[in-house]
Amino acid sequence: MEDKKKVLIVSGEASGELYGSLLAQKLLEKYNDLLVYGIGGDRMRQAGVRLIGEITGTFGITETFSSLSKLQKNYNNIIRCLDKERPDVVVLIDFPDFNLKVAKAVKKRGLKVLYYVSPQVWAWRKRRIKTIISLTDRLAVILPFEEEIYKKRGADCEFVGHPIMEEIQRIKGSKKFIRESIGLRGEGDVLAILPGSRNIELKRLLPLYLDVITELSERYKKLQYALPLAPNIDRKVHSAMLKKLQDKGVKILDGYSTEALMSADFALIASGTATLQAALIGVPMVVVYKLFPLTYLIGRIVVDVKYISLVNILYGGEIVKELIQWKANRENVLNEIERLIKEEQVREYMKEAFQRIRNVYYDKRASERVAEMIGELAGWTEKRG
Repeated sequence: MEDKKKVLIVSGEASGELYGSLLAQKLLEKYNDLLVYGIGGDRMRQAGVRLIGEITGTFGITETFSSLSKLQKNYNNIIRCLDKERPDVVVLIDFPDFNLKVAKAVKKRGLKVLYYVSPQVWAWRKRRIKTIISLTDRLAVILPFEEEIYKKRGADCEFVGHPIMEEIQRIKGSKKFIRESIGLRGEGDVLAILPGSRNIELKRLLPLYLDVITELSERYKKLQYALPLAPNIDRKVHSAMLKKLQDKGVKILDGYSTEALMSADFALIASGTATLQAALIGVPMVVVYKLFPLTYLIGRIVVDVKYISLVNILYGGEIVKELIQWKANRENVLNEIERLIKEEQVREYMKEAFQRIRNVYYDKRASERVAEMIGELAGWTEKRG
């Protein structure tokens, strides 16, 4: 076993776990005699990763306390893996508060670190950049402007594109075919509803979505609804609310967020990667988000960005409406969704703006490039043929 190549991939929540699974697939395609260990979920396991811990999906300030024991268990498992397996490269994906602690342990042992989806130092806690650079050997960033920020400080950093493009390009077929594959009718308008990838987000947003859909279903009898759940969402926690949504005609999906968006004419989305995903597909959207009040108040103080959705941040202006905290109410959401349904010029404006963003990502292959960067860092030769 001494001659085996080894990589440890540490993800923290649903989006990072998806990126980790795509990366693991590319690594195992490219390099012989490779073992990939990881903190992840079913998708990473199915990609060939030997899991040493499960993702937590924690978020915020007060919400995180309930998952501390699971985080500590994952950290202990990582330390054991570092000491026993001595991986050639440790790949940290997003989840900065936890992963920077891991990075310290990795560097203490003289091992190599590649940070994939690096901390958003441009948004908050900017002073972290010196620490991040000191604890990493290479950085693979997924937002184009991040490369310059890190390179100016002397980091070995590269913009690699976004792995969500690979998910979009993987799915083939007409809109009608994709709709029918997830249990929707092929004809008519579809509203995709993406409530986030954390249980706490669903707890705050599902009641609002139910109110909105109850009214929309009265006004638009033929409108269809698709609500994909992230893999780490606990259905039991939300069973009562999900049942009410199903009774209103909402198609609840286990996963299939990309298919839901590719089926959609418009979307209602919690802030996060899903907004970029929708923009890359070309789906007009409204962003709706609610936090625990204390988390929101502290966030307003420490976060230095005008917008919360990636699509508006990348565009540098408000393409899509953001309804945050107390603005996220039934009346406002209904007004914005109806604007998308009724006003073609609003939809076309968004689609034209989305194309500018898509052009930045279209020819990038994030997982492929990060796999290459890992091989370069470890000094490996790719498989022949």
